[in-house]
Amino acid sequence: MKIADVRTYRLSCDLSEPFAFSQWTYRRRETLLVSVRTDTGLEGWGEAYGPTPLTESAVREFLAPLVRGKDPRDTEALWRLLFARGIDYGSKGILVAGISALDIACWDIKARAAGQPLYRALGGEPVEWVPCYATGFYFGGDEPLERKFPTEAERYLAAGFRAMKMKVGLGVERDAALVRIVREAIGDQVQLMVDANHAYSPVEAVELGRRIAGLDITWFEEPVSPLDVEGYREVKRNIPIPLAGGECEYTRFGFEPLFRARALDYAQPDLCACGGLSEAMKIATLASVYQIHVTPHAWGSAVGQAAALHFYAARPSHPASLTPERKLIECDQTENPLRNNIVKTPIQFQEGKWRLPEGPGLGVEVDREAVERYLV
Repeated sequence: MKIADVRTYRLSCDLSEPFAFSQWTYRRRETLLVSVRTDTGLEGWGEAYGPTPLTESAVREFLAPLVRGKDPRDTEALWRLLFARGIDYGSKGILVAGISALDIACWDIKARAAGQPLYRALGGEPVEWVPCYATGFYFGGDEPLERKFPTEAERYLAAGFRAMKMKVGLGVERDAALVRIVREAIGDQVQLMVDANHAYSPVEAVELGRRIAGLDITWFEEPVSPLDVEGYREVKRNIPIPLAGGECEYTRFGFEPLFRARALDYAQPDLCACGGLSEAMKIATLASVYQIHVTPHAWGSAVGQAAALHFYAARPSHPASLTPERKLIECDQTENPLRNNIVKTPIQFQEGKWRLPEGPGLGVEVDREAVERYLV
């Protein structure tokens, strides 16, 4: 079996209502899908996170010529080839996102060829449902957040979620008040996480952490810049809330210093950015040495969501104990037609859980007509 063709699809769609977090406002959703086709007729799909003109160029012009004619089932050898060829130009960022898309697509083919769902090909045991947390509570709209957030919380509770993540980054005083409002809306039996998207300095993050520490916060995500490992350590030393981060990090070489510094309690690699499935499994293995829980960032299309689910079901975890590990994966609640409308049968969601796809490979079939509708 050989790779005969690699094709890229830049997708974009306008949103009915913009939304924002501490750094940016989004008025559209976009992503890059990558199709890898073999001489036997098998096809696999992957996704790259990041600005689509750049990721498309990286895949089409630089990476794709390196894999044509290779066996897509040789995932480890292909990853080494692509990373080694690009390391002089970028061991993080756009090139690694492009590698991620190709790696996911090759794993999709590898599992399809074996007639297995991807998580089984990765070595995972059968899992029917994976509990998830709702990512929401973004900024924007005409309604005051003090009224908007409780209404949103009620909607998530009605959908069966028993864990939710809200955005912060509007200033310590207002953040603390909004977190209290959401906690009162959901009660004390639902997990609550906060995500600053690296809005704060260590001093500010510590102040916010101390103000909300009594509200039973499961984790404080990206409290400071992802470039500031010592900042993470300072925050971690001074508040009793576990820290999460890593969606802006790449490969095991980027995560290892974070783990060694004990800067994180929850690591969040993005499968479509960090190096794909091959590298995410290595990141999870490293994390298990430090007993750090790995739960992937999942904010892209249906392809990236499926890859994240399969990875989460199969990833190495920290040593077992009498208290079983509670799996909990991200379930983005923002408007995103690229997550819901580009596959023939969306991943099933019910009562706060994703159903792990059981079809071969990623277990989702990309709808080419839908992809055409969203092409840039």
